[in-house]
Amino acid sequence: MKNKFFLLYHFELNVYDIVMNILLKAILLFFLLNVPAIAEIVKVFEFTDEEFKELKVRKVKGETNWSLGSNEEGNYIRGEAKGTGSGLGKELIIDLNKTPFINITWKVEQNLSGIVENSKKGHDYAARVFVVKKTGSTALSNRAINYVFSSNNNVGENWSSPYTKKSIDYVLSTTLNNDNKWVSVKANVKEDFKKLHNLDVSELNGVAIMTDTDNSKKKAVAYYQNIYFSAD
Repeated sequence: MKNKFFLLYHFELNVYDIVMNILLKAILLFFLLNVPAIAEIVKVFEFTDEEFKELKVRKVKGETNWSLGSNEEGNYIRGEAKGTGSGLGKELIIDLNKTPFINITWKVEQNLSGIVENSKKGHDYAARVFVVKKTGSTALSNRAINYVFSSNNNVGENWSSPYTKKSIDYVLSTTLNNDNKWVSVKANVKEDFKKLHNLDVSELNGVAIMTDTDNSKKKAVAYYQNIYFSAD
């Protein structure tokens, strides 16, 4: 009788363990299916003092005055050009299959109204972020998209650089609507390379910012903040 009792007791324990195990797995599965996934984000710039000192400078003519500052949203990079032009950039791999969207927060404090931006004499922008895809052994063979904060054209307009067809200017913001205002914008880089260059691009090799007035000889002031890639 005693043996039967213990056998029954152990049987009930085993059934209890099995039921609880199934219940816990069901609860875990419910949370996994219903809790939103954390979106993948790849930061381009950290906007720190240490990083700022290490950024690569690309001079076109003279050098833009670059400085680091901050506001209630965090750190930013300020660019001021007076008849000069230089960029700050990073060589890094961006997987466009995972994070195809570039996100940019920027502001133009002093714009370049009146210039013809798709001409050699007026090919300047108070703010631009360009993304680069290596397509050969030299820098001249690379393809690029310049996402620009235009002073004279409308969002969505685009054209080839007057210096090379391998670089396309694409207006993401304009001072016609947002002069001296912070603006956050987003673009699908993978789709834009296909649309503008007819290239199926899976990864990028570099990103840079640039404030330049070397062609127009004017003055421009701009700010860059929160530049990153995201899954959506």
